[in-house]
Amino acid sequence: VQLQASGGGLVQAGGSLRLSCAASGQDFRNYDMGWFRQAPGKERELLAYIYRTGGYTSYADSVKGRFTISRDNAKNMVWLQMNGLKPEDTGVYYCARGTATAGRWNDWGQGTQVTVSS
Repeated sequence: VQLQASGGGLVQAGGSLRLSCAASGQDFRNYDMGWFRQAPGKERELLAYIYRTGGYTSYADSVKGRFTISRDNAKNMVWLQMNGLKPEDTGVYYCARGTATAGRWNDWGQGTQVTVSS
């Protein structure tokens, strides 16, 4: 499987970006999908995940109320809508697939850079 993340860029604080992740393969609907962020000098952080059915989502406290994860199993796509961006949201964003309840993320995209200026 391949995961291709895109949509990153440079944005001013308070702005918005929408990240996309395209997945290859026929079994996209069999996996939970997550978005992670790795900020400079920090460990990779799970920001949000969505169940394979799309019926449940979960967010880190740092992004709750500002970010929204969604997916379309017919299109093999997952998105992360990011509003109210802050400088501390700067980092490389990765999409991943796996089993959220097990904390197991098996496959990763290549990452897309998000930079939020103050």
